Amino acid sequence: MSQAVNPNAPLLSRNMMAVIVAQFFSAFGDNALLFATLAVLKSQLYPDWSQPILQMMFVATYILLAPFVGQMADSFAKGRVMMFANSLKLLGALIICFGFNPFLGYTLVGIGAASYSPAKYGILTEITSGERLVKANGLMESSTIAAILLGSVAGGILADWNLLAGLIVCALTYALAVVANIFIPKLRAARPGQSWKFGAMFRSFADSGLLLWRNGETRFSLLGTSMFWGAGVTLRFLLVLWVPVALGITDNKTPTTLNAMVAIGIVMGAAAAAKLVTLETVRRCMPAGILIGVMVVVFSLQTSLLNAYLVLMLIGALGGFFVVPLNALLQERGKDSVGAGNAIAVQNFGENIAMLVMLGLYTIAIKLGAPAVATGIGFGAIFTVAIAVLWWKSRR
Repeated sequence: MSQAVNPNAPLLSRNMMAVIVAQFFSAFGDNALLFATLAVLKSQLYPDWSQPILQMMFVATYILLAPFVGQMADSFAKGRVMMFANSLKLLGALIICFGFNPFLGYTLVGIGAASYSPAKYGILTEITSGERLVKANGLMESSTIAAILLGSVAGGILADWNLLAGLIVCALTYALAVVANIFIPKLRAARPGQSWKFGAMFRSFADSGLLLWRNGETRFSLLGTSMFWGAGVTLRFLLVLWVPVALGITDNKTPTTLNAMVAIGIVMGAAAAAKLVTLETVRRCMPAGILIGVMVVVFSLQTSLLNAYLVLMLIGALGGFFVVPLNALLQERGKDSVGAGNAIAVQNFGENIAMLVMLGLYTIAIKLGAPAVATGIGFGAIFTVAIAVLWWKSRR
């Protein structure tokens, strides 16, 4: 039986903690599995350019399913949608674990992740509201980044130690996420009774996208988060090739620990955003966005591991301060206009198109033999200019 939840409940309520714990295990599995699967590709002698292709297949699921997963999140209890999505992730991890095609297994994990995202963010608007929503997003991002930190490092270390053991740990983590979802209360569906015909769902998604795009605040959020995650996923793969070139290190652990530094920084930035930025002052985050690109250029020129750690931590802090308020803005404005689930689905659509485009450009650069350092400088410069233009247009 569905329950009603008081949106004015304390931030650290039982319901919120259940969501945060479930998110932690799910995100831990996502990040550990990525690096374990990259190690599988290396062990099976796949070419370097196949690594971003793996992520592109994952990203493509978000784009293809975007017209449907938002409605699914709003048509059913979001906690149960999260459980279903984590079960799909578990199945994908088991496919890789048992030696089947890693691209197939990771694509299934992508389907689970695409289904999971609108529900995990949309449920925040159902268990809290107002200015607490920014803080709730900060908690969600902090949980996610802690999972990225631990999952990335665990994936790299376990892959170096025993690849099969690493894959088994990923599967077990998804199983824990499924169990954690049981403790999320079965809330009322936000928008039950919508049509499940393909044409009607596609039109509904398109209408939601147009409505959000026409609103200046939500358009601002959509563009900002899309550019951020497009650059972020490219940086993750850049690290895998940059480390052996710039530092002369060829293990699986070092790229994951560098990613962990970004995660630590994002926790710090998210905490700062929760204290310093409100929905009314959200544009305060834009200078941090511009500095992300500048620091990516600075990072690409480093030759010391210690300096690389420090610069990546700063990039993460700038990123957390930039993206958390934009997420909260979209959820709050989108909740009443198109539904929180649909708003997040539209956001995922834009973010993953940006990821697909930037990963495609990155793959082309690698296939053409572009040096990792030059590629990093180029992406950093592009990001800086793009965010600066967005900020300038938002102030007109």
